[in-house]
Amino acid sequence: MSGTGKANDLLAQIPKSEKGLPPVHLWNPDFCGHIDMRIARDGTWYYLGTPIGRKPMVRLFSTILRRDGDDYVLVTPVEKVGITVDDAPFVAVTLDVQGQGEAQVLRFVTNVEDTVVADADHPLRVEIDPDTQEPTPYVLVRSNLEALVHRNVFYQLVELAVVRELRGQRWLGVWSSGQFFAIGPCPAD
Repeated sequence: MSGTGKANDLLAQIPKSEKGLPPVHLWNPDFCGHIDMRIARDGTWYYLGTPIGRKPMVRLFSTILRRDGDDYVLVTPVEKVGITVDDAPFVAVTLDVQGQGEAQVLRFVTNVEDTVVADADHPLRVEIDPDTQEPTPYVLVRSNLEALVHRNVFYQLVELAVVRELRGQRWLGVWSSGQFFAIGPCPAD
């Protein structure tokens, strides 16, 4: 089946829940192939090359997203289909800061309205491009699904950064939920 019928069929298979996310980690249906669905680096979801403009539909699809190894799949109790993800499946678009210092708590909200607090189970990490030295920050949202931290949110993190010595080197980083997350080496004085 192709066109919007395939996407609607997937949505119809999602069990309705009073609260929380569907238990996609428990579902192991047969793989049915790939569909023409893509999540761009900016968090825009595309189906058949066209942006999905309905936020509730994107949110619903995001709840049945799972990462199996390096592959991203939409999974229901009876069907699993592969999709393309350009970078991370979500984008952290806002940051709420509560407290200060080691007692500080960083709460991120994603483009699909997931809320996540950076902590030991939801770490913040930064990859540094070896050629450009440009940082790319991520926060773990759920299971092994990450959100790319939007540039404006990363600037907020940089403003909150403090210096801490790790393994004999000075690092800039932020505290959240009693954890220190390094965001980059401290510039030389």
